[in-house]
Amino acid sequence: MKVVCAYLLASLGGNSSPSAADLKKILSSVGIEPDEDRLELFMSQVAGKSIEDVIASGRQKLASVPSGGGGVAVSSAPSAGGGAAAEPAKEEKKVEEKEESDDEMGFSLFDD
Repeated sequence: MKVVCAYLLASLGGNSSPSAADLKKILSSVGIEPDEDRLELFMSQVAGKSIEDVIASGRQKLASVPSGGGGVAVSSAPSAGGGAAAEPAKEEKKVEEKEESDDEMGFSLFDD
C-alpha cells in the first residue's frame, strides 16, 4: 500500500511515469524502506499504463469485493388472523458505571 501511495504522489506531482527509484526516493524521505520484491511486482503491473488506466482497473476490482452489511434485520409481525396481542417491548435500563476521574490518580494533565 505504501508503494501505491508513493506512485500516486509521484503522479500527482507531475511525473507521468514514475520509476522504482522515484518511489524509493519518496518513501525514504519519510523513513520507509520499501520491500524490493513488492516494489518490483508493482512496477511490473503498472508498466506502460497511465495513472487513469491504473485507477480504472482498481475501481473495477473493488466493485466486485463484497463490502459487508449483507444481513437484513427482519422483525416478525403478528399474523393478520388475530391471535394474542403483541406485548409492548420491555426496555432494559442500563446502569452506567461511574468513570474514574484523574483526581483519584493523584495528578492531572493540566497541573502547573
